[in-house]
Amino acid sequence: MKTDTAHAYWNDAWNDAAKREDWEQPEDRIAEYAKALAPSSRVLDLGCGIGRHALMYAAMGHQATGLDAAEDGLAELTRKAASMGLSIETRLGKMDALPFDDGSFDHVLAFNVVYHADEEIMQRTINEIFRILRPGGTYQGTMLTLRGLALTQSKLPGGREISRNTWVFEDDEGDKRHPHHFCGSTDVIRLFGEFDVLRLESDLLDGAPGGRWHLIMERPE
Repeated sequence: MKTDTAHAYWNDAWNDAAKREDWEQPEDRIAEYAKALAPSSRVLDLGCGIGRHALMYAAMGHQATGLDAAEDGLAELTRKAASMGLSIETRLGKMDALPFDDGSFDHVLAFNVVYHADEEIMQRTINEIFRILRPGGTYQGTMLTLRGLALTQSKLPGGREISRNTWVFEDDEGDKRHPHHFCGSTDVIRLFGEFDVLRLESDLLDGAPGGRWHLIMERPE
């Protein structure tokens, strides 16, 4: 069974104006950390969707690239960038086979992206992120918590574990029919074992239900 299929749902979503509205503005945590990046950093928005963060990085003067497996999202990003007078490179591709040279980026963002797969594909993706970062480069992203699994199980029927900690649900509104991986903090640290951990915290700290890990990692020098 293929587990990296969520882009099929999102490609349709990007053609729905009502669904796009929820993904227009940068996340506060992403915008805040972006202030710490060196001027003109080379930044990859991995799983960029319609590009809200790639657009933010480019507007801040960074060299922004957006990659996604949903081509209609990339088309919307290209349209928006042109209307704003911004230059953003876009690439169509999968997260576990990144079409970039070693050390190509100073920073990689993957917001609500990496967990859309089983553990094997996630590990390949994390290895790819490590590869394309320069030594000293940083990664910011999210993972789903085990608390998030319990929250999802309370809302959606038909939950089925298709591989370790990777679940699908009967979901007529969102993307949970596609595989999602949930994990504890020790799993996050193991998956990102080659990285130095700069930050790992639950969104409970933001007053949210606690469904996501927020992490910032660094490739060692």
